[in-house]
Amino acid sequence: MSAGKPPIRNVPPPAGRGANGKGASPYARFIPREELGEVASWRPGPFGAGAASAAPPQAPADAAPESLRERQDGERQALHQAGYQEGYRDGLVALENFKQHFAAQATAQIGSLLDAFDAQQRELDAALADTLAHCALQLAQQVVRSELALRPELVAHVAADAVNAVMLSARHIRVHVHPADLPLVAEGAEDTLSARGARLLPDATLQRGGVRVESDAGAVDARIETRWAQAAAALGSELAWRGEDDA
Repeated sequence: MSAGKPPIRNVPPPAGRGANGKGASPYARFIPREELGEVASWRPGPFGAGAASAAPPQAPADAAPESLRERQDGERQALHQAGYQEGYRDGLVALENFKQHFAAQATAQIGSLLDAFDAQQRELDAALADTLAHCALQLAQQVVRSELALRPELVAHVAADAVNAVMLSARHIRVHVHPADLPLVAEGAEDTLSARGARLLPDATLQRGGVRVESDAGAVDARIETRWAQAAAALGSELAWRGEDDA
């Protein structure tokens, strides 16, 4: 007997006979609960179940949390992947919208820049054309003045052309020239003046090289400044004639 358990006591049987009228067995006695210890009562299982009815072995206590953690990790990974895919798709859509917006804005800005450049180019071309025309006319003035100085007899051709421009029915034709050009015209256009019966008159208000013809049928303005204004207007310029006296 172990030292931790109380000794088994022999309890004498009760006096008299048992329920069946027989004397009580010397081995039949009441066993107190404290003497049973860890002994459990036996209960029969279902009939015929045998060994097959035995309960399956239980999994370790920490198996369920481990499986739960694995399932949670899988769900977390799936949610993370789904969120990544959705964010990637939204990012692509936003990027495409940004590219389209940026392309439209850049196209509009480049179009405005090209329009402004074309306008400036047209203005520059017009200014350059005006400058070239102005320079050309100034050069032409120098050439004309030089021609009048070197070849003053050219005024005779101008006078003859002006007289011929007058109507044939005109009478009282008067040809006005600069006093310095009078002998040149009288010599160079003598035949034309005689044929039309024109009179040659000096006029100090005219510049050299200029001619004015008057008649009863009209007048012809062949002054050099008038002819110059017509030539300049043909080039789109309003540059006035400047003679030697104006230079």
